[in-house]
Amino acid sequence: MGNVLKIILQRLALGLLTLLIVSVVIFVAVNMLPGDFAESILGQGATPEAVASIRRDLGLDQPPVTRYFAWLAGVAQGDLGSSFAQANFASFTGTNSGAKTVAEQIAPRFANTMFLAAVTAVIAVPLSILLGILAALYRNSVFDKATNIFTLSSISSPEFFLAYVLILFLAVLNPILPSLSNIYDGMGFGERLNRTLLPALTLTLVVTAHMMRMTRAAIINLLASPYIEMARLKGLSPMRVIVKHALPNALAPIINVIALNLAYLITGVVVVEVVFVYPGIGQLFVDSVKIRDIPVVQACCLIFAAAYIMLNLTADILSILSNPRLRHPK
Repeated sequence: MGNVLKIILQRLALGLLTLLIVSVVIFVAVNMLPGDFAESILGQGATPEAVASIRRDLGLDQPPVTRYFAWLAGVAQGDLGSSFAQANFASFTGTNSGAKTVAEQIAPRFANTMFLAAVTAVIAVPLSILLGILAALYRNSVFDKATNIFTLSSISSPEFFLAYVLILFLAVLNPILPSLSNIYDGMGFGERLNRTLLPALTLTLVVTAHMMRMTRAAIINLLASPYIEMARLKGLSPMRVIVKHALPNALAPIINVIALNLAYLITGVVVVEVVFVYPGIGQLFVDSVKIRDIPVVQACCLIFAAAYIMLNLTADILSILSNPRLRHPK
């Protein structure tokens, strides 16, 4: 148990170090974006004095190193900063009544993205594992080949293309689901789920192939093992052999690929959210990039990176717990 705890603590320390390095990359990349918030707000007729005044008020006149460490110190205390757009709104109105911090802006959007990811995961994970088991059970059959062709076709297509195809067939030609996911606070669960299904189905088509093919490959790789042959000699049915004996020993690679795809559901939803006008963190990220709202863009990128790193760490830890050989590395 002590060895497992040591490995987990090492993974967590490595994750924190990775996040710190990623924060530097995020800060540098965001601040290298072309354009300037002050100039975008004031327009083409902005005078140098007005631009300099807004940059001074927002702290953009300070050295990059100073701004990075100030941002990092705020993040460490749970303060993601203040939105430039909100600060500009407050300065024009002379009141802070409508101003929101970055955290207040992101919180409801992140909750919406998590809801979309959860709906997709509930559909995609069981479906992928089931298809992977059936493809391994009936490998090289018509079902196996058809499943592989369908999943490879879906994963090879851009997200926006799949989204528009689903909109065409499920919202235009057959108005079963709404084409726009205009959800809002206070909406009932049933209505929210109905408006989230179309983007969730799009993401399901994207992530199912990875998980299904890994499940299939991991199970087929174990079917030639001696204990599988012994189970067959005992007269167990092929499905029981796979589910009871092969699947538990194939969990480590399956868990890894599921965690990677769950990370994608949080970090890779930008295109899907834009297509369906879904009010998630991806849509907020795109809107903030347009107006060069640097604090919001940095916070969104950091949340994406943290979610990806956390899910990868979770996959590593679960793999270690599910595979005794990983607990005692040579």
